[in-house]
Amino acid sequence: MSTPYDCGLAAIDAAHALDPNTIPNPNPSETSSSDTPSSETPTIPYELHYAQKCTSYLHKLCPSPSEALRLAIRAQHFRRWEVPRSTYPMTRAGYHAWRTYVKKRQAELVEAICLDSGYAAEIAARVAALIRKEGLREGDEEAQTLEDVACLVFLEDQLDRFERELGDEEKMVGILQKTWEKMSRKGKELALEIEMSERGKRLVKRALEGE
Repeated sequence: MSTPYDCGLAAIDAAHALDPNTIPNPNPSETSSSDTPSSETPTIPYELHYAQKCTSYLHKLCPSPSEALRLAIRAQHFRRWEVPRSTYPMTRAGYHAWRTYVKKRQAELVEAICLDSGYAAEIAARVAALIRKEGLREGDEEAQTLEDVACLVFLEDQLDRFERELGDEEKMVGILQKTWEKMSRKGKELALEIEMSERGKRLVKRALEGE
């Protein structure tokens, strides 16, 4: 019999698999954890790839995470492709409004999945709160782990593309400094182990030297 966790994870990944944005599958036949199913397809929906990266970093940061944290990590960008950044004004205020909306939406959708999967309302609400990053400023350890994971996946998987699209090295250095400030000590240690492009390494070096 499937557990609430199994049902919740399957539903989350099924939604990720609907992302129309695909990338070459970096591990077409590899299973890196019990939360990362193998795939033999040459491409993979980006949000499924992102979720698998998040799970991989979660286990590096926290060997025995709670089910609530595992689901929140897996779903922190849940169905985000349906609300692209371009649907809001390309201003700082527009960015913050978009982030606020997608976090709220993601949390509500995943909370409903948790309830449908058989979780008690308390656990479902905890998953939603983590997706919204509630308690982060107050020192919630699980919220900090989620933040670390987001930063680590950004540095490993999104930095080069983001920097090319931004087209402003000084702004990129500032973004990296802010990213570094968000991470815990353990997160920073893992960040320094990431294999980055030469360009990425130089930008990170500049950011850390300017702290």
